Amino acid sequence: MKLTMTITLLFFLTIFNFPFNHGVATTFARTSKPHVLVPSSIGGLLQQRGIRAAYWPSFTGYPASSIDTSYFSHIYYAFVLPSPTTYALDITSDDVEKLLGFANATSAWNPRAKTILSIGGGGGGALPGIFSQMASQVYSRANFINSTIKVARDYNFDGVDLDWEFPSNESDMSNLGLLFKEWREALEYEANITKQARLLLTSAVYYASNVSFDGGPRSYPIQAISQYVDWISPMCFDYHGSWENFTGLHSALYDPYTTLSTDFGIGSWIQAGVPPEKIVMGLPLYGPTWSLENPENNTVGAPTTGTGPGSGLLVYSQVVDFNKENNATIVFDNTRISYYSYAGDSWVSFDDIGSIKHKVRYARTRALGGYFFWALGQDLDWAISKTASKAWLT
Repeated sequence: MKLTMTITLLFFLTIFNFPFNHGVATTFARTSKPHVLVPSSIGGLLQQRGIRAAYWPSFTGYPASSIDTSYFSHIYYAFVLPSPTTYALDITSDDVEKLLGFANATSAWNPRAKTILSIGGGGGGALPGIFSQMASQVYSRANFINSTIKVARDYNFDGVDLDWEFPSNESDMSNLGLLFKEWREALEYEANITKQARLLLTSAVYYASNVSFDGGPRSYPIQAISQYVDWISPMCFDYHGSWENFTGLHSALYDPYTTLSTDFGIGSWIQAGVPPEKIVMGLPLYGPTWSLENPENNTVGAPTTGTGPGSGLLVYSQVVDFNKENNATIVFDNTRISYYSYAGDSWVSFDDIGSIKHKVRYARTRALGGYFFWALGQDLDWAISKTASKAWLT
């Protein structure tokens, strides 16, 4: 109890900028109130409109002011990063400029979408190890939690999002559960004291509830996710890519031969115990490309020699241009519910209006909480975004 009281005090010294030793700040407010699976405010939203979200990559130059929020309920700001030494968010001068610009843009959005600060991202490097170290100790978790709340409040975000790609072992997964618990308790305590709406807590996760590469099988902390996180966002894409020497559909809804499919991934989360309404399904606005070994052998699984157009990746607007400019053959795979196209020795996997409509209706049929896109700035005249929103709402 003494430890809890000390931790709580240090939390508020952090939030309200009282001087203290930054190396020992920590937080997790203990509460006697039971956590509900879906808070009433979130549950009401899910029942009425659902989550129609997209990530805005702050590093691409696509202006936040150009986002048509009529197609989205939530916009993620991607990304900010933690310090490798203190584990507090490392907000650089460049970050400040982008965060201020984003905040200014959101004030002009009509309708107003909720905004979520996303921490982390893909790309590998040192980031997974930094997350692992941060999550392993109570004080480093607290420094991280404190800073996420402060930055989110400073720039008028409605929530925080963790994109850890990916916890590398069972110890990481266990610590992730502790992080979610302490984070949620801190968010509730801060909201109660400041009389503001609680910040949302979300997390981008692997497409399935078990991760089986780079270190062996390990399972996400399902109980902690169900109890403390508002929703998770399985990344239902990148099942295949130009790192392989054969073609594949990188966001197949179904696959009769492997477990690399959205249906398998979503099913694994539900079977593990995550309520469907707390699952927000990922959809890509890009696709991988390959160079075919033999242009006459151009089906799914055909041998390849390396990357194709765009150095192995095209965003949706570029896919449309590629297909038109090269008079490409476009194929809808009715089994996997995804598209591919080929022209000469170039082969592209992608989603289009037809497959997106199928996938969003699938999400509705499975009573999921919604869907999200990676990423804004990759659509063409909002064609995919509009299709998804209409399929969800009607």
